[in-house]
Amino acid sequence: MPKALMTRGLSIAALAAAAFLASCSTKEPEAAPPPPPPPPPPVTLNEGVAQAASIYVAFLREAATIQPGGFPDAESIQAAIRKGASYEPAQLSRGLIAYGSIIALQSPEFVAGVRQFAADPVQRQQMVAQLIADPAYAATLPGADAAAGLIVATIGKDAIAMRAIAEAVEADAYTVQERRDPRRRWAVTPISNREIRLEGAKTLSAVTMLPSAEESSRLFTAANSGQGLSVEPSRKAPPYTPALTRSLAIAALAALGAAGDEARANTDALAVESNSEFCLNMSKLMLFQCLAASRPSYEDMFCLGRHVARDLATCTTQAVFTPSITVGAPEETGTPGAVVSPVSTTLTQTPAPSPTASLNTAPSASR
Repeated sequence: MPKALMTRGLSIAALAAAAFLASCSTKEPEAAPPPPPPPPPPVTLNEGVAQAASIYVAFLREAATIQPGGFPDAESIQAAIRKGASYEPAQLSRGLIAYGSIIALQSPEFVAGVRQFAADPVQRQQMVAQLIADPAYAATLPGADAAAGLIVATIGKDAIAMRAIAEAVEADAYTVQERRDPRRRWAVTPISNREIRLEGAKTLSAVTMLPSAEESSRLFTAANSGQGLSVEPSRKAPPYTPALTRSLAIAALAALGAAGDEARANTDALAVESNSEFCLNMSKLMLFQCLAASRPSYEDMFCLGRHVARDLATCTTQAVFTPSITVGAPEETGTPGAVVSPVSTTLTQTPAPSPTASLNTAPSASR
């Protein structure tokens, strides 16, 4: 074979081998895509909120058992007063706000509206910080009107029930004075140991209220699952009261997964609201002054209706409906000169200078 042809053949073979080797070389791996962001934390509300809410729920349920259908004796009135006075105002106020937050979490619209912002960790943390700094921010979140509607409708039922009891008890305070009522004999008799019963009411008002284990468990499950409470869909547009916005803020934190045990200090702080506490504290003051002025049992009956049942209805309603705090004076009923208007006081934003003196001089045909 000619040398030129051999050289040419070797060159072609070398090129073919080089091309084959190049095709077999390992390609550089492409850069892996960044991992997806972690999912937002689940809806989480700590047990402390459920325990606080259980105090409100359990007390209102117990207070609603006061039977206004006619007290059979003087002791039954005292038992009802003890039952109605057995709440510490600050705890009951915090419990109402905590309960409102659990009700808000029963709104799928609100929970979903808040959680859409939880996927981005930075945005989520910004929202958490803003809710803690300004609870009213919760009112601007998607679905807030649906959650607020549930709170107003549910807590409003408590107020309606207590108001019905108040009206019946107050009316019976007049009825029991009538000569044809067989209870009149003991109803118009001066109460013995008046100071002891007053001090007893004051003592009961200062006792720390303990959460109900059964109720706490039920509310804790309802909060974290978004179901379990009997609520009726309703909407409430802003503006909202401070107590209502704080309920929404706690619920929003829970929807963002930022209201667990590690955030209990935040939820505890959000449950404190001065207007609601003031109303309940003033109610207790008026109850004590009413009992201090009351002498026969029918006047104690009126104190029960006015400054336990009615004031509870009023403070509960105003916590979610309007920030003003007013309990009106009783209306005169019955035949003039025959039925005595029981002692009464008025709950206002500022305490009266000294209503006790006027209470102690209230007229009474039976004394």
